[in-house]
Amino acid sequence: MLENQVIYIRNLDNCPPSYLDDPARREFFEIVWLYDEDALHIPQHSFQTLRGDWIYLIPPYRVHQLNKAGKKGILISFKRELVEGDLKEFILDIFRMFNIQGEFSCLQVNEQSAKGLASVFDLLMEEYQKEESQLVMIKALLKVFLLKLIELKEQHFTKQDINEKRIYEFMLLLEMNYLEERTAEFYADKLGISAKRLNQILKEKLNKTAMQLIHDRVVLEAKRQIIHSENTIKEIGFNLGFKDSSYFSRFFKQLTKQTPQEFQQSVKEHVQKQDNTLIN
Repeated sequence: MLENQVIYIRNLDNCPPSYLDDPARREFFEIVWLYDEDALHIPQHSFQTLRGDWIYLIPPYRVHQLNKAGKKGILISFKRELVEGDLKEFILDIFRMFNIQGEFSCLQVNEQSAKGLASVFDLLMEEYQKEESQLVMIKALLKVFLLKLIELKEQHFTKQDINEKRIYEFMLLLEMNYLEERTAEFYADKLGISAKRLNQILKEKLNKTAMQLIHDRVVLEAKRQIIHSENTIKEIGFNLGFKDSSYFSRFFKQLTKQTPQEFQQSVKEHVQKQDNTLIN
């Protein structure tokens, strides 16, 4: 379904169950816009109401299962290549909006913002449904939609400096190399700076060191595999480069305060209770 596509748009009531199990889905950014629904997660920030329009922004490789049954809304999934080629500042804003270091990001949409987003989405959907849709038009409309989302989250665009551009480069390198390369020196060398300087930049902007971000990325992949794969904990650890399963368990617990087995059980309980895998 997704293997040869760069964008996929559906109303939630018309989204086939096979989409959730498509292995290519993990490479897509996902936007799930719920219309006048209760939040699917427990918000960590105070909102005026828990019912309304919610937009869930899920980065690649998280592939959360959302409880869409009976929900009103839309799904927009797109590959990173659809926004590559744009200014790095714009792509960095996308990374921030999708909370690329975390599991997902969520926005509550007020009536005025919903109208603006809907007007752009209608144009995007119209072009997407054409028999001979123009990719250049889809790309332009998607960019406008994303810009409106960025505006909604930040209310204004922050000026990017060279260090923020380095963070963008670091995050891209991390996505491509974290399974094999887990030292700050490797990424610093690729960026043409010292490991000390890289850590200074990351601490200033993200309040984490390179090693912490590398470990976070490994844990995110471990969580994804625990939730979605049929592999054993031992096999998952081995796939992630841990020859010793006990070391993998200690590593996982150090970062999450749970063993892999405890996390697996907590996910099962959460899914039974919430019918989704949106776990902070």
